[in-house]
Amino acid sequence: MKIIVDDRIPFIRGEIERLADEVIYLPGASIGREDVRDADILVVRTRTHCNRELLEGSSVGFIVTATIGYDHIDTEYCDGAGIKWTNCPGCNARSVCQYVSNVLQLLKADLEGCTVGVVGVGHVGSLVARLAAKSGCRLLLNDPPLEESGKGYGDGGCFASLDEICEKADIITFHTPLTRTGKYPTFHLADRLFFSKLARRPIIINASRGGVVDEAALKDAIRQGTVSHAAIDTWENEPRIDSELLDMVDVATPHVAGYSANGKLNATLMSLKAVRDYIVSKGLSGTDLQSVEFNISLPDAPFLSAETLAEDCSLLKENSDGFECFRGNYPVRIEVPSLI
Repeated sequence: MKIIVDDRIPFIRGEIERLADEVIYLPGASIGREDVRDADILVVRTRTHCNRELLEGSSVGFIVTATIGYDHIDTEYCDGAGIKWTNCPGCNARSVCQYVSNVLQLLKADLEGCTVGVVGVGHVGSLVARLAAKSGCRLLLNDPPLEESGKGYGDGGCFASLDEICEKADIITFHTPLTRTGKYPTFHLADRLFFSKLARRPIIINASRGGVVDEAALKDAIRQGTVSHAAIDTWENEPRIDSELLDMVDVATPHVAGYSANGKLNATLMSLKAVRDYIVSKGLSGTDLQSVEFNISLPDAPFLSAETLAEDCSLLKENSDGFECFRGNYPVRIEVPSLI
């Protein structure tokens, strides 16, 4: 049993070795065809593009991405090739929610009586909505698939169209996956038409996926004053981000909103359990792995805060070329447990 692991996944060393004969750690962006040719399982992050080019002709049967997002996995190809895959939904939802809270603190946003538009009400968006409701804000929620499901949403929020959010929201925060097909694609969901409809000069926050916001349109909206403030954590064309936009936004971070130690620990635990369960289900081990438990605990570390966010922003604004380095060496910080 051979497993290839992104060498930036924390807490995993010494644990995943309990499941396999051979574990190889490699930088995620450099994992190539020769590396995976005789591998059985890949444990990756967003920097490894799991597609035909990488996987065709390999022995890979299972891919785990230790992230919420999975647009770096060509799911159509994998499904057709019989390669199982999974992500880690909700692993860092609280971390991203705290990022949104810290952005608003850093911008000194006046939440009293304001209207918050939450676009995407999944694991992250639902926590952001709960936090906004707790702060006394009016909630407008946009999530067409959830609305169509009939499940509804509590905490005083109501479903709204993007047009209504553009008209009424003082803060608009995005928490959707990045999709280009299907009934409700999210690629460039916030496009020029979206920004042209903004009525209240809102704060725009994107901590979802880079392509959800059309960055050229956002720059024009900032220039025209239709957006009062912007905070961007996820960028188009990472790690080669738009330096002009970097200078224009108020808060800029290198895709680290979900990088709390808590979120990373959750993702690693979910990944380890997924690998264990896959091996057991396929009968690929001669030992009893079902009873294997993983011993990982949080380190002592500073809490996430508006101050740590300001530090992250300053580092990136001073050196945009350091995007990947900042992201790969993000300081250990933990979530504030009482926030939500």
